[in-house]
Amino acid sequence: MRDAIQLLETAVGTVKRQSEMIETEPWGFCSPNRFINMCVCIETRLTPRQLLEATRTIEKKMGRTVKSDVNGYADRIIDIDILLYDDLRIDEADLHIPHPLMHERDFVMIPLREILE
Repeated sequence: MRDAIQLLETAVGTVKRQSEMIETEPWGFCSPNRFINMCVCIETRLTPRQLLEATRTIEKKMGRTVKSDVNGYADRIIDIDILLYDDLRIDEADLHIPHPLMHERDFVMIPLREILE
């Protein structure tokens, strides 16, 4: 996680707040692995589209090869989601802000509440 945060600071902008890391069960699929989740608040000059491209580049640098498998979600080394971007609402094929499923996921909402307080 520290590597991901460092890469975000280098490519995206200044990390203003970060939550504690929480360990959770996988969501949306079965896996013997547990996941580490956290949220960060970043100040950036990038547009939402540029931010998406930057996060995809970071995921690839960290060893991620695909977003999911043919059956849906799968284990992955890193997954960076854009949850919110100011008060923007974007609904494009590959970019949805706010993240449409975040309210269904405690592993997102718990750390998100922590950095929004």
